[in-house]
Amino acid sequence: MDAWEEGLPGKPCFLVQPRLCWWLSPFFLTCAVYFLLWIPEDQVSWVSALVKCLPVLCLAVSLQAVRGGRGYHTRLQGALLSSAVGDACLIWPEAFLYGVAAFTMAHLLYLWAFGLTPLRPGLLLPVALVSVLYYGLLLLHLPASMIPALAAYSLVLASMLWRGLARGGTVCWGALLFTLSDSVLAWDTFVQPLPHARQVVMTTYYAAQLLITLSAFQSRRLKTT
Repeated sequence: MDAWEEGLPGKPCFLVQPRLCWWLSPFFLTCAVYFLLWIPEDQVSWVSALVKCLPVLCLAVSLQAVRGGRGYHTRLQGALLSSAVGDACLIWPEAFLYGVAAFTMAHLLYLWAFGLTPLRPGLLLPVALVSVLYYGLLLLHLPASMIPALAAYSLVLASMLWRGLARGGTVCWGALLFTLSDSVLAWDTFVQPLPHARQVVMTTYYAAQLLITLSAFQSRRLKTT
C-alpha cells in the first residue's frame, strides 16, 4: 500500500489537464449560479437550499474521477455530502442545530481522511489557544441550549484545522479558509452583524471545499472515461 492509499500527503503536482477541468467545471458553474441569483436569505425554500448545495455536491461527484486512494477520496465524498446536508439545514433557522450536527460529521470525516501522519504536535498549541480564545468569547453570546452543541463543534473544527495544517498543501489552505468561514458566520450570527458577511462566508466556504477536494487529485491516477 502506497502513501496515497494510506491517506498521506500526495505528490505536490496537480493533474492540470482537460479531463480535470471538465470534472470541476460543474462546481464553478454552480458557484456562478449561486452568486448571480443571490437569493435573499429571507426567501427560505427548497430552491434556495438546492442552489446553495449544488457546488458542494458537484465536488463530491468530481471525486469519481480519481482512480487511486479510494479510501481517502471516499471519506472526502462523505464529508462533502454531510456539508451539503448542513448547507440545506442552515437555510431554515429552526434546523440550525441539525446543520451543526451535519458539519460536525463532515469535519470528523475530514479528520479521518487527513490522518495523523505527519503528526506535527507543535501546531496543536497555537490552534488550541486561538480556538479557546475565540470560541470562549463566542460562547458568552450563545443561548444556553446551543452551548453544548457548538462547544463540541468548535472542538472538532479545531482538530480538523490542526490536521489540515499538518498535512500541508491545498488541504492546509482549505482548512484555514473553512475555519475563517465558520468564524465569520458565527460572529455575524451570534455577536453582531458584519458588513458583507454572507459574501465572505460563502466565498471562503466554497474555496475551502474546492482546495480540500483538489488534494485528491494530487496523483497521476485519473480516470480517462
